[in-house]
Amino acid sequence: MKSMQQPQHHHLPVDLDEAVHRCLVAGFDGTTGVPHTLKRLIDRGLGGVILFTRNVRDADQVRRLTDELRALRPDLLVAIDNEGGGIGHLVAAGAPEVPGSYALGVVDDPDLTARCADALAGHLASLGITVSYAPVADLQQHPDNPIVRTRSFGAAPDLAARHLRAWITATEARGVASCAKHFPGHGGTVTDSHHEMAVDRRSYDEIRVDVEPFRAAVAAGVPMLMSAHVVYPALDPERPATLSRRILNDLLRHDLGFEGVLVSDALEMKAIADRYGEAAGARLALAAGADQVIVAVPDLAVTLACRDAVLGALRDGTLEEERVREAAGRVRKLAERYAGAVGEGEGASGGWGAGVGLEAARRAVRGRGAGGGVAPAPGAYVVDLFPPPHPALNWGGEDLLSEVRALDPTAAGVALSEAPVDREALVAGVLRRAAGVPLVVATSDAGLYPWQAELRAALVAGRGDAVRVDTGLPEGGALCSYGRGKVNLRALAEVLVGGAAF
Repeated sequence: MKSMQQPQHHHLPVDLDEAVHRCLVAGFDGTTGVPHTLKRLIDRGLGGVILFTRNVRDADQVRRLTDELRALRPDLLVAIDNEGGGIGHLVAAGAPEVPGSYALGVVDDPDLTARCADALAGHLASLGITVSYAPVADLQQHPDNPIVRTRSFGAAPDLAARHLRAWITATEARGVASCAKHFPGHGGTVTDSHHEMAVDRRSYDEIRVDVEPFRAAVAAGVPMLMSAHVVYPALDPERPATLSRRILNDLLRHDLGFEGVLVSDALEMKAIADRYGEAAGARLALAAGADQVIVAVPDLAVTLACRDAVLGALRDGTLEEERVREAAGRVRKLAERYAGAVGEGEGASGGWGAGVGLEAARRAVRGRGAGGGVAPAPGAYVVDLFPPPHPALNWGGEDLLSEVRALDPTAAGVALSEAPVDREALVAGVLRRAAGVPLVVATSDAGLYPWQAELRAALVAGRGDAVRVDTGLPEGGALCSYGRGKVNLRALAEVLVGGAAF
């Protein structure tokens, strides 16, 4: 008679089960109360959680949520993407407004960068957030790169290195763990890895330049690095960095000597999810040398599938126990250093570095023109063209028109984040309304968004005296802010309304 018994999954030792959970960072839904499934994961040793806009209502609520999470497990890491420059998830919680990294690189005052990083980190500490997935160490190498751009400190490795050191040191002083990303550099691609696999086909010698800022970050004591979902055929013909032992182990651990926590970029990004699936991605990333993998989607079933894939790989021997124990050990060490260092009694009322962000943004504005100045444009008609917000980056959608109107209520205009249905009609309407007043035409990354370039050309053809403004990387306008953070746009508005010399 055949036995009806089901095959038994042999249970892993409790400490190994906990080690697997340490290697995971989970996203979740909600602003109050910890979902039951997440509680179970935390009970079993979950390494960290990542917060997004969906978890943020206001500062006091975030602090209550992080307190509740840590009450379940004091060494739980609470992380968030917090780069500045209008990219961030804490707007509703009173985040300090600072310009993005590129504007800081343009000013090139590492002390100013440190003050901006301090404002962001001080705010995080007051909210009980212990890990900041910033700064971006990528170099902005390719004019058509769709994802790095003004998130980078610039194109020169020594410039980036200076500012990374300042940022990392200031963040460390607040007891918050910084994380340089996206190793070994996302700046040479023309693809956004959120949408599909990016490939950087440059030679080994060219890629080595991009590695230099990460080398500087490691030397500055950065406790975490994040890998790129990018394939570098010169380094590994097969696998993206996140899944490549050659890149994570040989280059990062051996060549750069990094001993901290290497965290993968989010596994549900299409570069990984479409080709490997999140669960296989988790197993392959850990095998390749990652210490933690981020599963940012709020559906905890995806996190559980990733966890189960890792447990299964340990059971069938395709993932070495030693590798998981090593990864968990690094995470434990990081948690001992940062998870407890939560800013007490700081009050989450704001006031973090008030003013430093606007000072930095003002210093970053660059102008071209007669005598290096821009004539004031009172009562202007402002046309602000910009890309639609990126879902993963949660840029706040600020526009230049609103900032100009805040200083000059007589200004009017239009702000567009997509091509108009009828371009000719729009152009005719703008030229009619702007008759007799200054016309300002602002674009952001028009080289990547042809509709912006076409609209700008049509408006300038109709009004040769239009003031051209660039709110992304410079594209030949009279003024450039090197970013679209709220303070960047405010600094531009001040020049447009009041006129200023440079």
